Amino acid sequence: MAKIRGAIVVDNVTCKGCSLCVASCPTDVIRLADEVNAKGYNYAYMHQPEACIGCANCAMVCPDSCITVYKVKLAETV
Repeated sequence: MAKIRGAIVVDNVTCKGCSLCVASCPTDVIRLADEVNAKGYNYAYMHQPEACIGCANCAMVCPDSCITVYKVKLAETV
């Protein structure tokens, strides 16, 4: 059986750094960047991508729908 890992893509242009996604992540994958976007907000990013389980909590709580969640199939080692 293939192992699945989660991955998120954050639209840095529209993210306003509300940090709801940070609070909702059960595995502490998401943080706010030190850099700011064009609107002056510290946007969210994947700090620990290997810990993402693809639960989509972050996408559900994002008020601006800035986050897309993917499930990535890991290569099997034999």
